[in-house]
Amino acid sequence: MYTQLPFDELKVDPTQKKRVAYFYDSDVGNYAYGAGHPMKPHRIRMAHSLIMNYGLYKKMEIYRAKPATKQEMCQFHTDEYIDFLSRVTPDNLDMFTKEQIKFNVGDDCPVFDGLFEYCGISGGGSMEGAARLNRGKCDIAINYAGGLHHAKKSEASGFCYLNDIVLGIIELLRYHARVLYIDIDVHHGDGVEEAFYTTDRVMTCSFHKYGEFFPGTGELRDIGVGKGKHHAVNVPLRDGIDDATYKSIFEPVITKIMEWYQPSAIVLQCGGDSLSGDRLGCFNLSMQGHANCINFVKSFNVPMMVVGGGGYTMRNVARTWSFEAGLLNNIKLPQELPYNDYYEYYGPDYKLDVRPSNMYNANLPEFLNKILTNIISNLENTKHAPSVQMNEVPRDAEDLGDVEEDTTEALDTKGGSQQARDEIIQPDNEYYDEDDKDKEERNINEESKPTDTDGDVKMDENSEKPVVTEEEMKEINELNSEN
Repeated sequence: MYTQLPFDELKVDPTQKKRVAYFYDSDVGNYAYGAGHPMKPHRIRMAHSLIMNYGLYKKMEIYRAKPATKQEMCQFHTDEYIDFLSRVTPDNLDMFTKEQIKFNVGDDCPVFDGLFEYCGISGGGSMEGAARLNRGKCDIAINYAGGLHHAKKSEASGFCYLNDIVLGIIELLRYHARVLYIDIDVHHGDGVEEAFYTTDRVMTCSFHKYGEFFPGTGELRDIGVGKGKHHAVNVPLRDGIDDATYKSIFEPVITKIMEWYQPSAIVLQCGGDSLSGDRLGCFNLSMQGHANCINFVKSFNVPMMVVGGGGYTMRNVARTWSFEAGLLNNIKLPQELPYNDYYEYYGPDYKLDVRPSNMYNANLPEFLNKILTNIISNLENTKHAPSVQMNEVPRDAEDLGDVEEDTTEALDTKGGSQQARDEIIQPDNEYYDEDDKDKEERNINEESKPTDTDGDVKMDENSEKPVVTEEEMKEINELNSEN
């Protein structure tokens, strides 16, 4: 059943237009887990700087989502856990000794300044992305600050405190009968799988390293229970998997799921720790091999939310996420990096590329054939997509817009409110690069006006106004008569 597919160059179709909504909060890079901790939110800011300097902001709508509120977080997490996150700080930590043990906060998941605000940014981006997909305002939503797939209902785990993915999927389920979650992080997406383990409304599919590796879950036989039986798919892999091997297992599994489960929305977690050379990972994917998964899932033309996740070699994560943002906009970014705020991070080659190493691939064809055969036989049971009882969809929260920006003073400024300016997308046939110029200023200037052979300025055939006024003509005639 397993066949090694050739790994071809990635292709994009520039004629296929996708409406992309990109969520970014400039504060996210200011938070730090602590000195020596491998998780660095700064990588999101680095990726954003590359995305901006490559000019992708002209192709997609850019939003700063409203941070998730306590009430919204409690749609999945317990009240006491969220209350603890909102109150704990590094200064009052000794008051919460019992809670630290209960909620698994400590070494891997330290308490740092602004922890609750950081969770709010992550959750708000994924929830707002899902809401825009629901309302048909975009085809693809991107939130690289999200993807924290280990967080449990009342427990932090694996550098994750708030499970923004579960909150986003809950929002999608208000409109969509079936949602597919795909996870290409090197770690198993245990928090998301656990949340939807007993339902057939969400199918989870995780490709991860299994065997003496965090979190230790996600074996082949974990397929869901009750109504959710056969709706959890786990692909346990070994060290050193390369681009061609990953493609050969990823594409057949996803194709079968799409064919039989028929989801109407997809959430794709694209953790960068499955890349070659990651500080905590053990796979051997190049940037192209990682991006092939995003490109393949996009080809199904199903509403899709793309979130971040792991990734602990910052320069490689930033490179890959910006390249994938380009693919989602049907653009292949050039290898030569544009100058950006963090240019020195990308030395010595300063190229948009993550190369594989000569690591040994322990995923032999017989091993992968066994996995694929097992998964396909399990998926046989999902051939009939589950039916969903008709319910009235709850009303959306009122969209008040960007209230602070839409004041009378702001609307009087050039270009209207900041929200209105953010929603402008430059069309592909745009001739001018000066985005900030008014349309009237873009007219041909005096120096470039066409002239006749005598050097006089030509009259515009369509213009009603002559180039010389009547008063000027009188003066010229008087001068001529004097001479």
